[in-house]
Amino acid sequence: MPHSASITVENVSVQFPLYHGSSRSLKKMVVAAASGRLAQDTQQRVVVRALTDINLQLGRGDRLGLVGSNGAGKTTLLRVLAGIYEPAMGRLKVHGSLNALLDPNLGMNMELTGRENILLRGLYNGLPKSALPRLEDDVAEFAQLADFLDLPVRIYSAGMVVRLGFALATAIRPRILLMDEWFLAGDAAFLDKARARLEEMVRGADILVLSSHNIDIVKEWCSRVLWLDQGRIIADGPAADVLNQYLGLPADEPVGVLG
Repeated sequence: MPHSASITVENVSVQFPLYHGSSRSLKKMVVAAASGRLAQDTQQRVVVRALTDINLQLGRGDRLGLVGSNGAGKTTLLRVLAGIYEPAMGRLKVHGSLNALLDPNLGMNMELTGRENILLRGLYNGLPKSALPRLEDDVAEFAQLADFLDLPVRIYSAGMVVRLGFALATAIRPRILLMDEWFLAGDAAFLDKARARLEEMVRGADILVLSSHNIDIVKEWCSRVLWLDQGRIIADGPAADVLNQYLGLPADEPVGVLG
């Protein structure tokens, strides 16, 4: 009997070293200094505190929305949960299959054909060879790339890459689903088609963690909200309560739409 899906984050902090080789790095340093997020690591490098002392426990049935201004740490936290970023301090424990919908192009090899990318994704996710033809049929039907499926992805149009990436990312149903809202970017016709597929994934997942500025989406999909600011947790609790705090509304006022 498999363990229930769960995520445990204990005193996790993430730091990024700042290098002074570009104006962009210097701009980051000025912003970080003004917000008190600059520090030094054990190697005496100047670092930005991206996340500081994050504690979080998620179990089956949890639907967590991450809110906060740009640079608050939402995407960084998603990437930590996905195993893309390693914490500088603290501990992360994840039980259950996980899928991170952070970037439609994530994990695709642009030199390979669409079909080869499908097979690689299936093998990477541990599917038996007997399941690969079904995966291939599912992705091909959704992406509708026809003969382009046997051509290198690097020659695809931007829209074709998004369709293939979305189909690949949503073909395998995980127990833990992590999603950044910009994964939903695309043309309206595609999004109409994609939404039903995505909602099916959300319903089927044991745990959902969604980063979004869209309050309507958070209200619809999340029962709990974590408000981040400058890499720290400001509030964590029932969606309506935290969203009211975030929007500056009275506690008993219905949550509206963030403009």
